[in-house]
Amino acid sequence: MSQEGSAVRRGALVYLMGASGSGKDSVLRWLGAQWQESDRIVAAHRYLTRESDANEAGVTLSDAEFERRMQLGFFAMHWRSHDVYYGVGIELDAWRAAGLTVIVNGSRDYLPQACARYPDLYAIELTVDPEVLAARLRQRGRESGAAIAARLARGAQQFAVPDGCRVVRLRNDGALEDAGEAIQGLIRGLP
Repeated sequence: MSQEGSAVRRGALVYLMGASGSGKDSVLRWLGAQWQESDRIVAAHRYLTRESDANEAGVTLSDAEFERRMQLGFFAMHWRSHDVYYGVGIELDAWRAAGLTVIVNGSRDYLPQACARYPDLYAIELTVDPEVLAARLRQRGRESGAAIAARLARGAQQFAVPDGCRVVRLRNDGALEDAGEAIQGLIRGLP
């Protein structure tokens, strides 16, 4: 209840996903730079078991610490991809309960589990032309040629969309602000 006596409406959950290199972190950083102090929107950081770079909102944990936190129930969502553990903390539930819209950087493969836990989530998939994706992955310099090939193969795979799950697909081949503005419009239109 707020001070005026009316109930606080639970905030929306936006699940941003796309192939590695599709620009999720860049879009999240762009969005964060656009938000005003009065905007009730936050981007959740991810916990991960590799060094995070300056482009992503990540907290690096050892495999053992990740496992310990997972066993203690610290993660609302967690998955493993390309030999890296990823997790989103349970703080997202408190933020939503306070009426904030929360955006998470999710995994396409984890979407069924995310929808099962949060049937009201809004999923946005960023899509990118394979040649653009390959160039981005090479430029990032995080993986070897074989690892990039594996990421490209995985990026081309179809993934399961659970019944009733809302997924909007947006191209992110062009200017970053184009995808950012499209996502910002979607978020501002959420109930």
